[in-house]
This record gives sequence, structure tokens and C-alpha cells, in this order.
Amino acid sequence: MSTPYPFTAIVGMDDLRLGLLLNAVSPAVGGVLVRGEKGTAKSTAVRALSALLPEVSVVAGCRFSCDPAAPDPACPDGPHEAGGGVARAARMVELPVGASEDRLVGALDIERALAEGVKAFEPGLLADAHRGILYVDEVNLLHDHLVDLLLDAAAMGASYVEREGVSVRHAARFLLVGTMNPEEGELRPQLLDRFGLTVEVAASREPDQRVEVVRRRLAYDDHPAVFAARWADDEAALRARIVAARALLPDVRLGDGALRQIAATCAAFEVDGMRADIVMARTATALAAWAGRADVLAEDVRQAALLALPHRRRRNPFDAPGLDEDKLDDTLEEFGDGEDDPDPDGPGGGGRPPQDGPDAPPQDDAGQGDAGQSDTAAQPQEAEGGEPQRAGGGEQQAAGAAEPFRTKMLSVPGLGEGAAGRRSRARTEHGRTTGARRPRGALTKLHLAATVQAAAPHQRARGRSGRGLVVRRDDLRQATREGREGNLVLFVVDASGSMAARQRMSAVKGAVLSLLLDAYQRRDKVGLITFRGKDAEVALPPTSSVEAAAARLETLPTGGRTPLAAGLLRAHDVLRVERLRDPSRRPLLIVVTDGRATGGVDPVALAARAARLHAAEGTAAIVVDCESGPVRLGLAGTLAGDLGGTAVTLDELRADSIAGLVRDVQGSRRAA
Repeated sequence: MSTPYPFTAIVGMDDLRLGLLLNAVSPAVGGVLVRGEKGTAKSTAVRALSALLPEVSVVAGCRFSCDPAAPDPACPDGPHEAGGGVARAARMVELPVGASEDRLVGALDIERALAEGVKAFEPGLLADAHRGILYVDEVNLLHDHLVDLLLDAAAMGASYVEREGVSVRHAARFLLVGTMNPEEGELRPQLLDRFGLTVEVAASREPDQRVEVVRRRLAYDDHPAVFAARWADDEAALRARIVAARALLPDVRLGDGALRQIAATCAAFEVDGMRADIVMARTATALAAWAGRADVLAEDVRQAALLALPHRRRRNPFDAPGLDEDKLDDTLEEFGDGEDDPDPDGPGGGGRPPQDGPDAPPQDDAGQGDAGQSDTAAQPQEAEGGEPQRAGGGEQQAAGAAEPFRTKMLSVPGLGEGAAGRRSRARTEHGRTTGARRPRGALTKLHLAATVQAAAPHQRARGRSGRGLVVRRDDLRQATREGREGNLVLFVVDASGSMAARQRMSAVKGAVLSLLLDAYQRRDKVGLITFRGKDAEVALPPTSSVEAAAARLETLPTGGRTPLAAGLLRAHDVLRVERLRDPSRRPLLIVVTDGRATGGVDPVALAARAARLHAAEGTAAIVVDCESGPVRLGLAGTLAGDLGGTAVTLDELRADSIAGLVRDVQGSRRAA
């Protein structure tokens, strides 16, 4: 067994260490979500924590880790008699991104249940993680329905598995830790809210601290056991402190003054529901126990807010999580009555609870400084008349986006088999049942009526004598279901000089931002290609981070000629690569332009040929016609015909427009 990196040897990362330790003291806090860029020791810290947790006593032979002092009366391996048991280390169980539902919650053998009446249950990862740590790396890439199951179990402390009327329940209480890189996409707000705490991590910009990180990591890689031995005393001290804090936790007093500050803070930041208040109360109590105090102080409430509220505050989907600390301090001061103020000279006072581990180089504020910077530098500078000033060379500075709106539903025709989402029709594991088929491999979703229908004609030949059916494996039928999939929505945006006329680009950006919001809600991947001047560029390769696309769009400059063919050809190259990477995810091409093509020899004919390449491959396409004014050339409609798609105006794109109903991209193709 490999030697884990010592928790106390981690340099810096105070918020990350504190969030993990508070959950180790009080799992009722609800877990921690660690957000940060790649290479910031997120996974290392979680794995190091597992070595600090005290041993657990379990019933010998129980696959569900029942506590011998209070065994679960509903344990599938039970009933167990109280007393006895064996001690083992607390487990850290990792949930891989590609895990199935049965791997997470466990699998019932439907064949044996029908034929023999036996509940044959194979435990999943939730059972393995009971009384330990469940670690989900890249939780934002996990399928939504798996995240729902995971968070439901964490909230209820139990897992329920039901298959066609056969059900199994077992205890599932664990410390939930999820890590994610926001560049790869965000979690839905409903799922974010289910994590108790969140911490942001970023690599230090302080050279001395970076040197120390590298020095320690190299020493560990060379001799893991020797390196761990150097930190053994610090690890033992921290482990003892966790045990002491757990013992003190039931005696910590949460006074009315602290409760009032918690309620006022949650109200001031307009968080939805009451979960934030409860999590803050539990976190503040754990902070007091961690500091060795029996009373919750104002500093505990403040630190609890910084950990529990950033991901819950009311915000637009493209806003980064964060908290206005000045507003927080004002709220705490307004609703503080002095009853719970810390004594700066007393134990545990003076703000943040003390941290363990060796002295590290001075901390910097790199992880927080960037978040507070104003983004006014990215905003366009306007002259008196409201027109954007030119930056030189025919290029205009970026125009701000108009107010986003709710768009109509745009979907890909046909029936896909892509990742679960909310856009186009697809065969999925979840959704309405549309038919039955013979199972390929293990049976996951039984179609009961079809199974009975297949078994019924053979009952006499099989010697049926009782009331039950005699069912064999050949009789089993898998339910086929239809739901919705997420697509790859590739935006090709005209940023040429013609689009900058009469503030048109502001409206165009507002429309694209609206479509990005729609893609965010429908769990799509998105990509962004822009064309202007002499060429086209991939502003954002296909990604799950819709936020990154919105950021690229905000700073998009305009000006120059209109190389429409270059934009379409670049889109063709991107889609060709993506079909190889993810063949099951169907693309939706959205071209935002007025249809003009300039530059080069016969640019209109070149654009038409490039468009017909997409039509030949069956790519679903829609053209958002940005042409305005009393005289319209209808060039966007011609382009849509070449693409084999549909053209809509900016006004028709709105969901509340009376210009038409919800549009599907038409599958018909104009004959060449």
C-alpha cells in the first residue's frame, strides 16, 4: 500500500484544509466542494485527510460497515447483535466520472428476484463509503442524475435501491468531498446548494511558497516513507485534535446572538431556502469545537459565512461565486449585541481558528485578489454619441452585450444517443418508457409487462405448479426509454465591420449570450468561432464551460471584412475533430450573421460551397439573421438554404415573440 502525502505537509491552502477538517469534526456540515484550477493539490489534500480520520469499529463480515455498538436494524446483512466488532481504518472511496448508477448505489439481481424470490443485492460505492470519505473528482463532469442520487444519500444518511417493486435500504453516512475545475463547466445551482461548504483554491503567486511546494513534493516522491516519518508527530497531533473536537462538539453552545447573526447574514445575501442557515449554524459550531471553545463567537459566524455562502448567494449563471466581505462585516456588526464577541486575549479568540502543521512561508492573496478586480478594462469606451471609439486599424473596441432574454427551443432532429441533457430527443437511461428489447449484457431496467408476456406461453412446458411465473433469463426484457440529450452547440459569430453598424453588435451579443444561457440550462457543450478581417479563429474550443464562452464573447472586438467562408470552414474542421472525440454527441451549428460575404475572389460562392459541406454531413444548422433596416437583402436566408437549415431573425429568437412557435431545425436538405 502506497504511503499517502501527509496532510500537515501541505503548504498554504488554509481554506481547503479548514473546510476538510471541519467536515472531519462534524460530518453533519454536509461535505465540501473544492473549486480550483488544475494542479492545486485538491486531490492530494483529500487523500491526505483520510489518513487522519480515527479508526472505526465495524461488525465482522458486514458489507455495510455497521457499528457494533448500534447496528442498523435494516441492514441487508443483518440482523446483527450488539457488541463485539473489529477495528479498521476509515475508508476513502473514489467515485469515477464514468461510473454507472448500479456501481454507485448497488445492483439488484432482477432475474433471481423474479425466479427465486431472493433479494440478491451487490453493494455499491455508497455502502463502501459508509462511515468514511466519498471522494468525487471532477464532480461537475458527473451525470446530473448520479449527482442527485449521491447528494440525496448524503442528506438522508441512507441509500435506497428500487427495481420493479424490489427495494433495498442501507445506511450511507459519509464525508462527501467533491473537486472541480470551473473551466470545465459549472454545477447546477440546485446541486451546488447541496454541498455544505465550498472553498476556492489557486496556486500561490509568491515565489518562496512555490519553492517550498516543489521542495516538499520532490522529497516525497524520492522517499515517501522517509518523508512521511518526518511529519508523523504533526500528523498524530492533528489526529488527536480531531478526536478532541469531536468529543467537545455536543457541548458547544450556539447562543441566540449567534443565531440572529446567522439568520441576518443569510437574509442580507438573499440566499434561497433555509439550508444555508442550517449549514452556517453547524459550521460555526464545528469551528468553535475546533478552536477548543464551548461557545460560538462572532468570528465563528463570519468564517462560517465565508465557507457556506459564496456558492449559494443569488447570482446570474455566469457570475463567479463570491462574497462581499464588507457587507458581511456590516451585517454582523449591525446584528451583533456583544454577547458573543470574542476576547482577543482569550483562548481561540482573535478571528480564524488556529491551524496545524509546520510553519509555511507567508501566505499571499493570489487566490482572492483577482476576484475583486474590476472588469471595466474589458468594457468598451464610448464617445459622447454612444458610438464605440475605434482602437485603430479599422478595429472597434468590444461593445457591451444587450440584456439577455429567454430564447425559443432549438433542437437537433431525429433520435440521438448522447449524454443526458435537456435539448434534443434521445435514447437514455432515464425518461419515458417507449418499448422493450432483449438485454445486451447485464439487465438494468426491467420491462415487466414484456417479460411476463415472453414467459407466459412457456409455463405449462416448464412445469409451473404454483401461483408464481417460471421465469428464465431468455424471458427478461430491457426497457427502452426516451429522454433528452445535451448537444454540442457551436456558435459561428460574424464580427466584421458590417455587424458593428448602428450598434448592431450589442444586440447580437445579447442574442448569443441568451443562447449561451439556454445552453447552460440544457447541459450542452459549447464552442465559439469568430470571423472578421481576413480569417476566422476558434475563440473557444468545445467545452462544458459555458461561462468561458460568455467571457470570450464579452471582449469580442469588431471590424474589417467578412470572411464568411473561412468561418464556416473553421467550423467544419472543429466538428470533424469533435465527431472523432465524442461521436455520440450530436452538433447544432448556430451561425450569427447578416449573410454578407466580402474579401477574396467570389466570396459569396466560396461561402455557399463551405455551407454545403455542412449540409452534406447532415449537420443541423440555424442562421440567426442580424440584418436590420428597411431594405433587407435576405442573404441570411440564402445561407440557411445552403446549410440545409433554418433562418430566424433576432426578434423570432425570443421565446415571447409572436412570430412563430418553437422551432426544430429542419432535417430537409435543399438539392444541390
